[in-house]
Amino acid sequence: MTSPRNRQSPGKNQPFNKPHGPREHHAGDKSAGTGKKRFLKKKQTMDSHGPGPGREALAGVHCVREALKAGRRQFHCIHIADNHLRDRLKTVVDRAGQLNIPVIPLTPEALDDLCPGVRHQGIVAIVGPLPLAKAETVLQEMDQQENNCFVLVLESMEDPHNLGALIRTALCAGVNYILLPRDRAVSPTPAVSRASAGALEHAPLYCVTNTATLLRSLKKKGFWVAGLDAAGEQSLFQADFTGNIALVVGGEHKGIRPLVKKECDFLISLPMARGVTSLNASVAGGIAMYEVLRQRG
Repeated sequence: MTSPRNRQSPGKNQPFNKPHGPREHHAGDKSAGTGKKRFLKKKQTMDSHGPGPGREALAGVHCVREALKAGRRQFHCIHIADNHLRDRLKTVVDRAGQLNIPVIPLTPEALDDLCPGVRHQGIVAIVGPLPLAKAETVLQEMDQQENNCFVLVLESMEDPHNLGALIRTALCAGVNYILLPRDRAVSPTPAVSRASAGALEHAPLYCVTNTATLLRSLKKKGFWVAGLDAAGEQSLFQADFTGNIALVVGGEHKGIRPLVKKECDFLISLPMARGVTSLNASVAGGIAMYEVLRQRG
């Protein structure tokens, strides 16, 4: 196989045929709980138990439950509606007691004030931001990975609902790493967690400072980089996604930025029957991820 630096781009009308097997690897490239419930009957003030600097309001049964399971966020307290304790809230309260997390009852109106405009389902947790590791951690971990690694690179996503849907699909499709740009994109906020039905709390997310530079590092480690682009001349269903693959999905409005697109080995698109010219970013990305999963058996 030719070295990545000596490869020539395929012709404009000629589909890219990825050589069988992994890209040539260039050696030397390195880039508890007590079980006791803590249910506080006395209502606390919003100032001491509400969102603020370094604290977010995570609302909804699925989000709070999955965040407790994942154990990645810092929990300051959990607020529940004081009018009744439903069965699905009781399991969350029991788990919070095991972890010594204060549970504070509030009126439904007070819960509404904690997260205006959000359907909280009678539960709001005050938590720290979801911690994100740096992309350099990914590169170090990949040195110990075998072939068939699947990386999802999300470019310039602006809608938290699209990001949440893509993250949930990525977990279902067997993505090993999800890379998010640090700037010019939506961050993993509570809105993204709600859109993912709590899947965000378990997702292998990593923060990228320079996406183009990261893609070059991945190629040196034997990855082939595929960009999902409406103008891509190769059909998604003609591409070879075996081996180490990085799939780049662009944002809703700008798509894949030119400097990032330049680092893609090939651009793929979804065939359109009639009428419309493109799909929603999360829908297109979901179809592409499942095609990768299908080819891997």
